[in-house]
Amino acid sequence: MTALNDTPLVVAGKEYHSRLLVGTGKYKDMQETREAIEASGAEIVTVAVRRSNIGQNPDEPNLLEILPPEKYTILPNTAGCYTAEDAVRTCRLARELLDGHDLVKLEVLGDEKTLFPDITATLEAAELLIKEDFKVMVYTNDDPIIARRLEEMGCVAVMPLAAPIGSGLGIRNPYNILTIIENAKVPILVDAGVGTASDAAIAMELGCDGVLMNTAIAAAKKPVLMASAMKKAIEAGREAFLAGRMPRKRYASASSPIDGTFF
Repeated sequence: MTALNDTPLVVAGKEYHSRLLVGTGKYKDMQETREAIEASGAEIVTVAVRRSNIGQNPDEPNLLEILPPEKYTILPNTAGCYTAEDAVRTCRLARELLDGHDLVKLEVLGDEKTLFPDITATLEAAELLIKEDFKVMVYTNDDPIIARRLEEMGCVAVMPLAAPIGSGLGIRNPYNILTIIENAKVPILVDAGVGTASDAAIAMELGCDGVLMNTAIAAAKKPVLMASAMKKAIEAGREAFLAGRMPRKRYASASSPIDGTFF
């Protein structure tokens, strides 16, 4: 349910009422995956094409059996790709497997240790995919200049990291994220680095249009409960952003004014 006086999240022309996007990796089994995603209330579910079976391996369990495309928007991603060529090839495979599906999450990684994006390769892959009529949601660093460049190229959403993938460190550079949001005309969604519910709430209070997460839920001691917590945090953070927080002050002020009162 959208907050009072709010508008839905719109990605590539489609409306969504949940601003929480979730991944499908790192769960102990398919049942936990399904239960956590249901508890999250997410409508967009991202799937690593190189690591998950969505039909390319007919003899293995198919993730789409527990996450039917009729219920969820499946967002194929290029996790594990380290070159533009691999990322583009992976998106083409996803389009074939999903009957022409064109919404994809692009990530091209720079190295295996940090999992930071390779920005040069990301720009190259984004340009190629957009020319092939893919609708590209793109993982990038928190550089406002690069974020603007990706938007200008035609990406339908820009997804800056809050911290390294899987780190759980939270929003490390809120001012860069804020600058990206202020200059954007497409949805800005924090992707990577969220560790707990308060991190998600902070991202939303900054004005992000949504948050994508996987490890923060899947690696929790109780993933289904954490998924529920993240749902509430996203909603609370969005409502706080819409409400407008009080100004920060160095000193306290009385909650009940005393001017004009009798003693």
